[in-house]
Amino acid sequence: MSMKRVGVIGGGQLAWMMADAAKKLGVELVVQTPSPNDPAVPISAKDNVFAAIDDANATAELANRSDVITFENEFVDIEALSKLASQGVCFRPRLEALAPLLDKYHQRCYLRDLGLPVPRFVAIEQDWNTTAEVIFARQIGFPAVLKARRHGYDGQGTFIIKEIESLKQKLELDSTECVVNQSSFLLEEFIPFERELAVIAARSVSGEVCTFPVVETQQEEQVCRRAIAPAYVSSQVAVEIDKIARTLLNSLDAVGVFGIELFLTPDGKVLVNEVAPRTHNSGHFSIDACETSQFEQHLRAVCGMQLGNTTMICPGAVMVNLLGYEISESDYITKRQQIEQIPQAHVHWYGKTESRPGRKLGHVTVLLDTQSRDQAIVIARNIESIWYPHQAC
Repeated sequence: MSMKRVGVIGGGQLAWMMADAAKKLGVELVVQTPSPNDPAVPISAKDNVFAAIDDANATAELANRSDVITFENEFVDIEALSKLASQGVCFRPRLEALAPLLDKYHQRCYLRDLGLPVPRFVAIEQDWNTTAEVIFARQIGFPAVLKARRHGYDGQGTFIIKEIESLKQKLELDSTECVVNQSSFLLEEFIPFERELAVIAARSVSGEVCTFPVVETQQEEQVCRRAIAPAYVSSQVAVEIDKIARTLLNSLDAVGVFGIELFLTPDGKVLVNEVAPRTHNSGHFSIDACETSQFEQHLRAVCGMQLGNTTMICPGAVMVNLLGYEISESDYITKRQQIEQIPQAHVHWYGKTESRPGRKLGHVTVLLDTQSRDQAIVIARNIESIWYPHQAC
């Protein structure tokens, strides 16, 4: 039985981008989100639930208005939602599939125990003052990457640490300001990667797994700036990534779309960086460049439908995030119009009312007539020269 009314926990741009897919599939969306001004509100049902996304009482109300509930982000209270699941509320992905992934340290342990390749890592415990130097000297070394175990996204909560004193200062600062508890960090080795890669994978109710083309992502200050599709990697690497995705989703008994970020080392080794149990920025190119978008694929999966064809409709594509670079309430219409003049450019504006540095305000995907990484990078830089002030380039 397919589901026709989908509750979405979270009302940001990921939920907003489900709208066209929902209309195509004859599915109605209802969102649970804190503000009536959030991007997905105008495109969803009139009986949305306006409450914090970790409010289980609000989710119970959402359940009464939906056939199935899915997630736009992972900032949820699994324990509280488990009570609803025990009462028959249908979550897809199921809560048991989310549970190992929400804490980055637990996620690392889960991936390692599955036999998937990951960077070396340790948890920073309460008594880090007495153990940190030993841990680093024997297991990780410097530079290293320090990550908040929960609630980090778009580079928030991620820090490159170059030596032990910097680590101590960072932990002491967070402890003093009560920003993050000392025990809430993951420390991992810094990978001198050749490229960062990502793949969107989906699994259906029946257990069918389907992956999109692997993409190359390019980050600046731990925030994705560009994605090039397909990634220019060997068939061996692409097959290995496909196997990783299938192993992970089958192990989780997952239903829905998952985003998997990876490192490719200079010697051709693939390591899993992070997993997001939802649609993902690295898959936005699929809206314009694939037979089925990641958003349609996610709705197909959670509604019990057959998965769609993920083949690209063009030889290549490049997606560029339009990030905030100032505090402003501008809609940047002139810059958007300039970008729209680029041949085969598709601009997606999220309708956010406030810009701030690093905030994702929209993205643009340009379809390419040939598979050329160099051409993709030239086009991306052209878009960025239009979007960002010269002093920010």
